[in-house]
Amino acid sequence: MYGGYDWAPYVPVAQRLLNARRAMQQRAKQGHVIDPVCIKGRAIACTPWGKAWCSNLEGYSDFDNRLPRGRRYARNGSVVDLQVTPGLIEAYVAGSDTYRTTISVGSVPKKQWQAICADCAGGIASLLELLRGKIDKAIMQRLCRQGDGLFPTPQQLRFSCSCPDGAAMCKHIAAALYGVGSRFDSKPELLFLLRDVDLDELIDSAGSGFTTVAASGDGAVLSDEEIGDIFGIELDDGSVPSPSPLVAAKRSAKRSPKADAKSGARKPVPQANGRDPYVRLHRQLAKAGSLTSAEAQRILHLSAAELRPLFKRLIVEEKATVSGKARGTTYHIRRD
Repeated sequence: MYGGYDWAPYVPVAQRLLNARRAMQQRAKQGHVIDPVCIKGRAIACTPWGKAWCSNLEGYSDFDNRLPRGRRYARNGSVVDLQVTPGLIEAYVAGSDTYRTTISVGSVPKKQWQAICADCAGGIASLLELLRGKIDKAIMQRLCRQGDGLFPTPQQLRFSCSCPDGAAMCKHIAAALYGVGSRFDSKPELLFLLRDVDLDELIDSAGSGFTTVAASGDGAVLSDEEIGDIFGIELDDGSVPSPSPLVAAKRSAKRSPKADAKSGARKPVPQANGRDPYVRLHRQLAKAGSLTSAEAQRILHLSAAELRPLFKRLIVEEKATVSGKARGTTYHIRRD
């Protein structure tokens, strides 16, 4: 227990990555093939298949509070090893420790795969064009279609992580899932391997010369907007999906007061002197670098009881870290 809370001491990102890479070096010496996810720039995925995977992932509304932290971990190189095999994603992700995550992915049901092949028959010119995503838009939309396309639904996923987080999807699992989207940029064939379907069957169906999907005729790849339309989201400049206003409104409308209470939704922090005390505390901590509770009481004119939930919120939201115990407890701004 640290500072009255059950959190491990903060480990800087650079140290986390160094520790994880050392752990992977040890695994490599034991004969394991290590394949880290390396993302350059803001975009996690740049190709049609990678973007479509990330878009489908962002459509998992039950996990939307975990996905942003997973994106951050994926971008900063925390996925130090990622392996994709039929029905299984295995990854090692850097955190306070190096955690092993496994994600079981259900295979595409036989009838569903047969329907996909039948719908796309005659619409795919070659394997190379399929893997590049340079196929007719109508065919790509059919392959990406939610529910009965190639991408898994939340019900087809089973998560496991060695971290202490008890959530169904922790940030390490979310990072691994985004890492898969990045991996599809260079190896799109892994999508078909993961879903345990025979890519040759889809290509062979192209020779039938008949497709039940109305072709658009231009053969161009889907744009970001069109990919977003399939999954009901919008893609930002970094190819990271964010909910459209319509989807966000639907999610908000579905939530009831009872559901909010059950999920532990926070009540608004009362205003003090016309300003949010949480914002004031965050600004003062950022300015000073570190503060004790006594110093914060003196600066903000708030009691220890009023400050305690504010400091806890800063820690939970990963904006601050804590060191020391009892009266020696000090809170530090998190700058990574």
